[in-house]
Formats: sequence, structure tokens, C-alpha cells
Amino acid sequence: MNNGITTINMDTVKSFMKFARQPFKFGAFMVWKLPAAWLAGVRLRSLDDESCVTSVPYKWLSQNPFRSTYFACLSMAAELSTGLPSMMYLRSASKRVSMLVTNMEGTFVKKATGRTFFTCSDLPALKSAIEKAVNQEEPVTIVVRSEGRDKEGTLIASFAFTWSFKGKS
Repeated sequence: MNNGITTINMDTVKSFMKFARQPFKFGAFMVWKLPAAWLAGVRLRSLDDESCVTSVPYKWLSQNPFRSTYFACLSMAAELSTGLPSMMYLRSASKRVSMLVTNMEGTFVKKATGRTFFTCSDLPALKSAIEKAVNQEEPVTIVVRSEGRDKEGTLIASFAFTWSFKGKS
């Protein structure tokens, strides 16, 4: 704590990033906490201070009847790209904070017929919102965006998740 203000412990953030980058350990976490996402093939590709990238393949377990990736599987990968950084910062805060998605909007631009990569680049704003929630009684909401692109960089879908963070006493 600095002058009564609770902040995020960056050593714990780095430790979480290290954990997330270990395929076996993070894979076990996915199987335990997010089994449907793991079965559908949702995977973490990268996580740093600025962005989080996840992916979902087009395969039998993630398909729809129209020969593309089912929208719910795309939504899972997009949500993970915003939720995982939230968890990282929450676990690094000195005070407990609850997190909840209160709204989700998705725009589907093109059929997903291959692997789709979702990137959330709003991590600095997420960190700031969580720090604010730690230091006040009222919930803090933030809209976080994630864009899904194919390997050629073509936009497949974009999502906006409204996250609510509330510090616990």
C-alpha cells in the first residue's frame, strides 16, 4: 500500500503471466475451470502487460451446421481474452474483488472457417478499473473489446464485454 491506496502487485502479475505461459499447467487450469472452452479448443496464445491473445479452431467440436465455427465458441475465446487479464490483476490486488460480465455485444463479420485469434488490447484500462474498484466501495464497470481475426488478418468478429468489478471488505 502507498499512502492508503491499494495497488496491484506487479511481481504477482509477472508470476501469473509465467503460469499462463506454461502449456501443461495452464491447460490443467482450463480443464478444471473452463472445460467446455478447453474441449472446443480455446487456447491462450500470448499474455503481456498490453494485450492478451486467445484462439479457437474450426473443428468438429466447435462447428455449427453451416460449416463454420459456432458463435458460442467464438464468444468463449473472445471472453477469455478479456477475462484472463482481469483474473491476473485481481489475483495481484491486496484486497479481494469480485468480477462479473454484465453485458456482451458481438458483431460477426465473416464466417470463421479456420483458426480465429482474439486480441484484447485494453489491459492498461482494465488494470486501472480494477485498481479503482479495490480502493472504493461502489462497483466499477468497464467495456473491454476483443477482435477476432483469421491467420490472414481478416476481421471475423468483434466483441465488447462489460465487466463489473467490486471490492470486498
